[in-house]
Amino acid sequence: MNIKPTDSELEILNILWTKGPSTVREVHEVLEKNKDAGYTTTLKLMQIMHDKGLLKRDVTNKSHVYTADVSQEKTQGQLVQRMIDNVFNGSASQLVMQALGSYKPNTEAVIVDDTGKVLRRVNNYEYLNFNFGPTLLSWIESKHPNTYAKILEA
Repeated sequence: MNIKPTDSELEILNILWTKGPSTVREVHEVLEKNKDAGYTTTLKLMQIMHDKGLLKRDVTNKSHVYTADVSQEKTQGQLVQRMIDNVFNGSASQLVMQALGSYKPNTEAVIVDDTGKVLRRVNNYEYLNFNFGPTLLSWIESKHPNTYAKILEA
């Protein structure tokens, strides 16, 4: 199944992936913390999502309970692939370069005093905890050697 949720549907899926089985009221309470959405709008959207095969509905109780009928991993994979195809012209490496480009300034931070005088420079990678795969690390080494050196230094 090709999963193409709208932004609003994706918000509901994220709630259900996090909370698990939930009533419309429970989903709506989470949604209304961040946006002005009416209960009937949430209800209608969840009914449409059920019809589209994005949600399962348990009708054994008075209040229907919904669960995501698509996996988070599969949905994320399809959305990333669509973004690679549409935004990066099919190039996953361009996506990775863009993502890493966002983090390049993170290799070093400057600590200043109240007057703006530089007290010291800090390698931010010393404070991060993550696991690079060998392919990604090789790519960083060839494309961004300074970033690679800072990662190894940390």
